Amino acid sequence: MNAPFTFHPMACVLALALLGGCATGPNALPAPGETATAPQAWFAPLPHGGRTDDLTAWWQQFNDPVLTEFISAAQAASPNVAQAASRIEQSRAAQVAASGALLPSVDAQASGNRGRQDVNLPITTTSSLGLQTRWELDVFGAGRAARSAAEQRLAGAQASWHDARVLVAAEVANRYIGLRSCLAQVRTAEADALSRAETARLTELSAKAGFQAPANAALARASSAQGASLLNAQQARCDLDIKALVALTALDEGAVRQRLEQQRLAVGDAVWWSVPQPAQLNVTRVPGQVISQRPDVAASEREWLARQADLRQRQAQRLPQISLSGSIGAARSSVGGVSSDGTVWNLGPLQVTMPLFDGGTRRANVSAAEASLVEAGVSYRAAVRTAVREVEESLINLQSTADREVHAFTAAQGFTDSFKATEARYRSGLASLFELEDARRTAVQAQSALLDLQRERSLAWVSLYRALGGGWSAPDAPATPLAQAAR
Repeated sequence: MNAPFTFHPMACVLALALLGGCATGPNALPAPGETATAPQAWFAPLPHGGRTDDLTAWWQQFNDPVLTEFISAAQAASPNVAQAASRIEQSRAAQVAASGALLPSVDAQASGNRGRQDVNLPITTTSSLGLQTRWELDVFGAGRAARSAAEQRLAGAQASWHDARVLVAAEVANRYIGLRSCLAQVRTAEADALSRAETARLTELSAKAGFQAPANAALARASSAQGASLLNAQQARCDLDIKALVALTALDEGAVRQRLEQQRLAVGDAVWWSVPQPAQLNVTRVPGQVISQRPDVAASEREWLARQADLRQRQAQRLPQISLSGSIGAARSSVGGVSSDGTVWNLGPLQVTMPLFDGGTRRANVSAAEASLVEAGVSYRAAVRTAVREVEESLINLQSTADREVHAFTAAQGFTDSFKATEARYRSGLASLFELEDARRTAVQAQSALLDLQRERSLAWVSLYRALGGGWSAPDAPATPLAQAAR
């Protein structure tokens, strides 16, 4: 129940003075480090031999215009990015509304009346035009707390918009790297299939001449068919990767294939039939500094700060509310042919609403806000731990792939040389077909493993870029994100 009381002006001034002495402005917010802390050093090996680069638009470090085009198209078409942009506009509107609530409201009013109030009185005509205002004084800081919460949520929405863009860029980069790796595997499969077909042809001729057993010819034909089957399967996987890019970018499949072919001709087959490798960078800063670059951590922190403001607002709503009203306008009155004009005004009443009984609603709102704040704090700490874990995992993967790549390259080169030597011995009649096929299988597996490892390393770099925030920084927030997201 709310009990309104209207006081004498001097009593109102005294009440305001007494209440003002109890007023509390926005409380100082605890520093983020008081709730979420990060380790003082990295425990995973740091990448070495590279250079420190700006992470902004990190995908351009691939020096691949097609990848850049695909990422731009995917960001423009992504429903997640559009949704995040819409949330910025909603949060901005909420922030404007919360700020406006601290100011007086002013309304224009116009009225007219004509009639006879009494049989003994002549007809009366009255009209007025004026302004009416009402101002709820934010003595205990409820309105300021609501404005603070709205500002924090606006900043969080902007950070989430950047996070959505980074996620889309990482997804497209992963798909593109997977496609390029698949195409490199196709190149290897084509060479293997051609070699198997040539071996089958020579063995068939040798068997017909009586120099080879029919079983060898059958084995060679089987090996050739297997190579053709593996090539078809690999090409199908590449087609699936292309369709995934089409879905992400919302581009026509024909346009996607055309841009891929144009890029192949531009860079040459020697470069195209390889796994793209991005530029390297060092990660030497402490975890606490690095995770401050992540938009998802920033968004979680902003939500935590907004929940603090929500709690202050709920607490302030349990205290008295003070409002002041007033009006001013021009009025005209006409009675019996005699008219009079003038200005009418009114100041007051100054109204104090004392919350006496509400069945525990306000207390329950405070309890709910406290629980919500605890939840946000836990989520924020979890976001920090997740950020550190993802960076550490990316660093471990980078170090692991770097260590394995040297051995994988040596193995692939060695097995390839061994296969070539065995093939030469087979054609000279010094090696059996079984030896040849065993050497071929080992060489193909080693080459495929090397390509997979190179793909894994490139994906680890993309993962690190994303784990480091993808170059996000708060000042980069868009002024009109809906327009930019629609490009």
